[in-house]
Amino acid sequence: MSDRPSLAAPFRSLDFRFLWSAVLVSNLGGLIQAVGAGWMMATIGASDDTVALVQAATTLPIVLFSLMAGALADNFDRRRVLLAAQTLMMTASVILATLAFVGEVTPWLLLGFTFLIGCGTALHNPSWQASIGDLVPRRDIPAAVTLNSMAFNLMRSIGPAVGGFVVASAGAAGAFAINALSYVPIIFTLRRWQHRRPVSDLPRETLGDAMFAGLSFVAMSPNLLTVILRSASFGIGAVAILALLPLVARDLVHGQATTFGLLLGSFGIGGIGGALLNTRLREAFTSETITRVAYLGFAGGTVVVAWSREAWLSCLGLVPTGACWVLALSLFNVTVQLSAPRWVVGRALSIYQMATFGGMAAGSWAWGVVARDYGPTFALLCAGGVLTLGALVGLRFPLPPLVSLDLDPLDQFKEPEVRLDLRSRSGPIMVLVDYEISQADVPAFLATMSERRRVRIRDGARQWSLLRDLENPEIWTETYHVATWVEYVRHNQRRTKADAEINDKLRELHRGPDRPKVHRMIERQTVSLRDDMPIKEYPEVS
Repeated sequence: MSDRPSLAAPFRSLDFRFLWSAVLVSNLGGLIQAVGAGWMMATIGASDDTVALVQAATTLPIVLFSLMAGALADNFDRRRVLLAAQTLMMTASVILATLAFVGEVTPWLLLGFTFLIGCGTALHNPSWQASIGDLVPRRDIPAAVTLNSMAFNLMRSIGPAVGGFVVASAGAAGAFAINALSYVPIIFTLRRWQHRRPVSDLPRETLGDAMFAGLSFVAMSPNLLTVILRSASFGIGAVAILALLPLVARDLVHGQATTFGLLLGSFGIGGIGGALLNTRLREAFTSETITRVAYLGFAGGTVVVAWSREAWLSCLGLVPTGACWVLALSLFNVTVQLSAPRWVVGRALSIYQMATFGGMAAGSWAWGVVARDYGPTFALLCAGGVLTLGALVGLRFPLPPLVSLDLDPLDQFKEPEVRLDLRSRSGPIMVLVDYEISQADVPAFLATMSERRRVRIRDGARQWSLLRDLENPEIWTETYHVATWVEYVRHNQRRTKADAEINDKLRELHRGPDRPKVHRMIERQTVSLRDDMPIKEYPEVS
């Protein structure tokens, strides 16, 4: 019997079932709103590039605010962050629907409210994605991510068709009103969710420090950097379909709002198929193989849509693009989830989403300009070429294997007893670690210290260096700085079980009689006549 986790395994969690269902309804409303916004802009916009700007207005806030949202997701109650995001989106949708009913929506007003809804999405996404690890066991995270993709694409398969019907019968205002109502179930469910945030004795990071820590972690994580590069390139090329689909419906196949909905529905049906195939494909092929197929499959479908002048053929071409969309983005998402420990997962996901949606925002604008000047057919063909190049990038930057590292806290650090009367903000702190290494072990030691440097900086250390004693060359000293004492404690608590192998290697290489000696120093730039930190006095033990 296979020990492969079932796709339905996350549904064993009652909270996941309720939240997944509520997000399903919210996705339906959002897709209906997207049809209304896209079609309204196609009818009131002055040029083709303003149509593509609707997609850019949705994705740009994610680029601008995702890192901040990720820091909030990692440092505050994610339930409260999600509630704030949903309330913002509901408020913007209600106002937009009201203005549409009275006929006061202009192109720039439509873009402005679409941007506000995008801001809510930017705030929502990192907390929702990071909450998956709170809702289901780590083993079930890939299945939960796939179910989220399936939920969105299930709604994508019917939502646009429903949206096209709503727009045709009740106008864009009706679509905006339905979207506003769709936020009610998820707000209700979030208020019922009893989320238990991990308790920490350390003070909460400031927003700036939290954002910097997230950037440092990603910058020193090669797997995450590769995912970010590939997801950005995929977003640039693949977004052409979504950004230009209103023009495809209007100009290439000469359809109406219902045609636009059917085209989006075909994309969603393909997405469901991709989600259903996801688990089997990951077992049979490497991550890089699946990614390249997704790039090339999307490129092929894009070319079909570019040349097609029949709605049925365009729908047929959109099915593989939807499948490849889900295969690529869900694989990117799972790789990030499994490559980041819980303390930084929200920020890692937010940076990944910034790259992906940044590519989409740039692509939406670029393909809109190309479509305005040369027509949507030429723009889609160019996007297919960009996706083909993206597949070739994998020869130099292949996606890492999808493995689940043990990123639980190592929990071996005990805060040392210090004689100075330190405060949490006391610093800066300099740490020195002495090793005794024989000459024959130097190459292995340097290779291991290269990994140690990456982990130190990844977890918040600064100014890392490695020194060798000129008079006694067997003595090596590792040094690094942290801003304050509390940051030193936080730095050590971030170490994971997967990092323990580095510590074990260094201890094996160390030739001294005891463990490597650690010196913890507080820096002073000048020598004052009066010490600002008195020495602690301990009672004598008789």
